[in-house]
Amino acid sequence: MEEKKKKTDSAKKAEEPSLKEENARLSEETEKLKALAEEYKDKWMRSVAEFDNYKKRNAKLWQDAFTEGIASVVTKILPVGDNLERAISLGFDEKTTEGLKAVKRRYDETLAAMEIEEINPVGEIFNPNYAEAVMQVEKEEGDTSDTVKQVFEKGYRFKDKIIRYAKVSVIK
Repeated sequence: MEEKKKKTDSAKKAEEPSLKEENARLSEETEKLKALAEEYKDKWMRSVAEFDNYKKRNAKLWQDAFTEGIASVVTKILPVGDNLERAISLGFDEKTTEGLKAVKRRYDETLAAMEIEEINPVGEIFNPNYAEAVMQVEKEEGDTSDTVKQVFEKGYRFKDKIIRYAKVSVIK
């Protein structure tokens, strides 16, 4: 029996170095796998961030295209409103004038529903971001310099985009 015990002790001693080698090998492999997992996690997070940026850019492009489309269409119909105002001021008979005013009201409601705002800077300090000065007029009593005196053509904006600048006269 003692012989068997000696054999098992020597077998255990022979196994010990191989267990240590196996443990070291497994630890090394574990570290490699952890590094690989960290690399994949980093790539995944970059991909997620890149996709999120893509979605934001794409949404901005769509919004800009929508705004440009609205501006393009509205620019083409603004002269209709200008002509309606001119026709109302001509002094037709009462029924014709009322009919023109009804059409003009509907026109204005449509623009308002589309979030198109009128720019009417009369009495305000001239701002070249909203108006185009087409004429300067002499200062009269009570007038302030650089103030808009008269609007020749109304301006319009859609949200932050100027669709048409107001054409105005400015006091010298």
